[in-house]
Amino acid sequence: MSSQIFFGRNPKAKIHTISLLFIYGILNFTLLSCGQNQPQEKKEEQSEKSMTSDKPIILFFGNSLTAGYGIEEDEAYPSLAGQRLDSLGYDYQVINGGLSGETTAGGLSRLDWFLEEKPEIFVLELGGNDGLRGIEIEETKKNLKAIIATVRTKYPDTGIILAGMQIPPNMGQDYTKRFAEIYPEIAKEENVTLIPFLLERVAGNPDLNLRDGIHPTEEGHKIVLENIWPYLYAQIKDA
Repeated sequence: MSSQIFFGRNPKAKIHTISLLFIYGILNFTLLSCGQNQPQEKKEEQSEKSMTSDKPIILFFGNSLTAGYGIEEDEAYPSLAGQRLDSLGYDYQVINGGLSGETTAGGLSRLDWFLEEKPEIFVLELGGNDGLRGIEIEETKKNLKAIIATVRTKYPDTGIILAGMQIPPNMGQDYTKRFAEIYPEIAKEENVTLIPFLLERVAGNPDLNLRDGIHPTEEGHKIVLENIWPYLYAQIKDA
């Protein structure tokens, strides 16, 4: 099962998820900005092949954490979610819309391409790279809200899950604190589901991250799946 498409069984659902780049000790801004960018043409080609099924779609839209940087794509948490759905008899097409190095502005600019077909569930995992690059926090918040608004305007019934993010304190305590605050604010203001911290129990653990100290290993992605699963499954069951 490819990390671009995964299968399961059961109708619609709504979910919103949040993903976080939070590292306590090791910080390498070049790597933490989510590694090398995959060629956009390759990502779009893979996704185009994915968007051919009449099954309800779950779209994971994010950066290298979603893309599965440094590991096989079928070991990344979107693929693991698809595999679990499949094992439970839920018939979904899971699309991995992760792109290494992506910012909220970049995500907003490429979003329309992914919305050519309706996602039943849209999981938004972006913002970590903004924080690591010191981008104005209110700009990050504005972009995340614009992404949500774009999805909702085109597909009002799509369930949206926002993944919460955190960053190390290198930009200063005030910036770090304010950055973490925007995710619950957005979830409340836009009435979407919030995953408090995508990397809960993974961030800062050298046994669960690659040598860069940033990106989860295969075992780390298994824990990330457990972090998102209650929110994803709740939306599927409510569908």
